[in-house]
Amino acid sequence: MSDPKQRDKQKIVPYRQRQHMNIGMIFFAIIFVYMSFSVYAYMKRDKVQFYEVVEGGIVSVKSFTGFIIRDETTKYTDRAGDINYYVREGKRAGVGTSIYSIDETGAIAAFKAEHPEAGETLNEEDLLSIKKQLSAFSTSYSDERFNTVYDAKYSLEALVLECSSFSALADLDAMMEQAGVDFQQIRSDQAGVISYAIDHYEELEPSQITEDVFDRTGYVRETPRSGKKVPKDYPAYKIVTSDEWSIVFPLSEEEMGDYQDGTSLRVRFPEKDLELTADFSIIVGGDGKSYGKLDLQKYMVQFLSDRYVQFEIVTKQISGLKIPISAVTDKTFYLVPIDYLAQGGDGDRSTTGFMKEVYSEQGTSAVFVPATIYYSTEEFYYIDVSEGGELKVGDHLVKPAGENVAEGSYAAPDEIGETEAEEDTEASRAARAAEHGGRFQLGASTQLQGVYSINKGYAVFKQIEVLDANEEYYTIKKGMSYGLSVYDHILLDASMAEEGKVIYQ
Repeated sequence: MSDPKQRDKQKIVPYRQRQHMNIGMIFFAIIFVYMSFSVYAYMKRDKVQFYEVVEGGIVSVKSFTGFIIRDETTKYTDRAGDINYYVREGKRAGVGTSIYSIDETGAIAAFKAEHPEAGETLNEEDLLSIKKQLSAFSTSYSDERFNTVYDAKYSLEALVLECSSFSALADLDAMMEQAGVDFQQIRSDQAGVISYAIDHYEELEPSQITEDVFDRTGYVRETPRSGKKVPKDYPAYKIVTSDEWSIVFPLSEEEMGDYQDGTSLRVRFPEKDLELTADFSIIVGGDGKSYGKLDLQKYMVQFLSDRYVQFEIVTKQISGLKIPISAVTDKTFYLVPIDYLAQGGDGDRSTTGFMKEVYSEQGTSAVFVPATIYYSTEEFYYIDVSEGGELKVGDHLVKPAGENVAEGSYAAPDEIGETEAEEDTEASRAARAAEHGGRFQLGASTQLQGVYSINKGYAVFKQIEVLDANEEYYTIKKGMSYGLSVYDHILLDASMAEEGKVIYQ
């Protein structure tokens, strides 16, 4: 007898599930394919670089090394002894001001040894001044001008002397007087600016300059310091009695030709971040050679510790718009006399173009054709005649009959005759020769220099006028009709331009 449960199992019929289409997966697959194709197309697409137009100019400069001449006098000691200074480098002193003291017995040195609290110290302000000078030298240093290292060394020595020698002198004087220490103070017999950079060129006149002066191989500049034992007739300091100073520099024959007609020059000091105008003249030195001489009335103190100075003469500075040379190209345009410009064939004055002569079975008529103006002069408009356009070389244009030109009307031609030529360009003469009465045949062409603007997302030619150039950039005229403006975006490489094609950046 069979088991009932077994019989029930035999009666069960398996249910086959129906296959359902997953719409979500289909949409996901479509999106995935689309995104993959977009990424691939983007990666394969030619992308261009652009340049943002800025205001600027090209400055033509020449660099020189000059020799500084001031109205300065060296003061010498009248006795031997230990010297101690009271006036800082670059400070003004009046007549009767204590400049330094001479200790013939060594009492001051002994007093300092017994009273170290009166010694030479550097405070935070002094250290900050030294760090600032080191930082300025570091940012302006160039291997091509290694000799500036020595100038920096002398300037730092003078600064350290200034900071260490004078920080406690007032208290030291009071303490020594109280202790009965005898020393001789030397006072200034002239008013002027005090300096301790002594190089024995202090008495040199411009007419005594020779080529040897500019050979810095054996140049030595001394910077005396407080506490040093000095002999009699030692150069203790120098005093500069005028703010007027001069820079003498050698000139080549070519440079003499460049500057001989000028009475003033624009001078720049890169290491001081300073630019000013100086009186200029050409002098004859002690060796019979010609030298340039710049006369200045300000900023003498800033160069007080220097004898040689690096400077630049700005010979030409033209302002305008600055663009890279790689963005510039030439394009051919066709000339149309300005009398032929028409506005809107249907009375739309916002659209400009020309009236083109057309022929049909009904006769000759004129049709308005819109056109883009790329440039204009007092006599001609410059237009582009592209393939597939409505205007072609050989087409005849007619003068509009009035301000509001209706299609189909044009001025009747006068007797055929060439317009008298006024310009010298071949293109202009050809354009005038093609005009007969009120009828003009399109054909005369010329080239314009320009760039491709991509402000609208596609390349549009913009004409430029170059004012100046260097190896990398042009300075072009600003404010031209149909030209560029500040912040316009242009193609960095003009060879990649395809007019009308969408630009992908």
